[in-house]
Amino acid sequence: MVLAEFGRLLSDSGFQLVSRQLDSMLAPDLRNMDVPRASVYVVDAHAARQATGALLGNILDHHNGARLIVVGDKFKESDSYALLRQGVKGILNYDEAREQLPRALPLVANGGFWVPRTVLSRFVDSILTSAQGRRIRGESPSELSHREQEVLNGLLENLANKEVASRLHISERTVKFHVSNLLAKFGVRRRADLILLCYQRRSAGG
Repeated sequence: MVLAEFGRLLSDSGFQLVSRQLDSMLAPDLRNMDVPRASVYVVDAHAARQATGALLGNILDHHNGARLIVVGDKFKESDSYALLRQGVKGILNYDEAREQLPRALPLVANGGFWVPRTVLSRFVDSILTSAQGRRIRGESPSELSHREQEVLNGLLENLANKEVASRLHISERTVKFHVSNLLAKFGVRRRADLILLCYQRRSAGG
């Protein structure tokens, strides 16, 4: 996507565009370049995957918790998984970006995700079936109640509402209420987003 079109897309978004042209596409150079602080970073992934990974790693190393959107031509599912593991919050191809970027930016800026639903669901499934996924415990907001933490633990074990209700000896309706509160507190829209956010926070911490 050319920079002029990028600027046009964001003209009414409330976001100020600060562009950074890369002088080198070599991974070591991208690893060490100076990166300014921003509310959201939009990275054009037209470069080699290793170069993109180096740039993303640099941003995350220098700005802990940075919100990242990657825009590219086409993404294989394995590429999307690698980006999500690294901490990327949004994935868009160029055609999608022309329409969706103005909506994706505020969502990602507020801690949410903008990832194709099928990619997100399959990635979360792959997390939950792994040994690491079974040990996930999110870095929870401090204002979570004891019951909300119990419900969150159930979600991170991929339990259905009915199974969580049975474990905690509460009604399924009460579980749904707590799930809604959890989504609101973590600033995400879907269970898959919540699981992925907890996974990324755990990965960043360890």
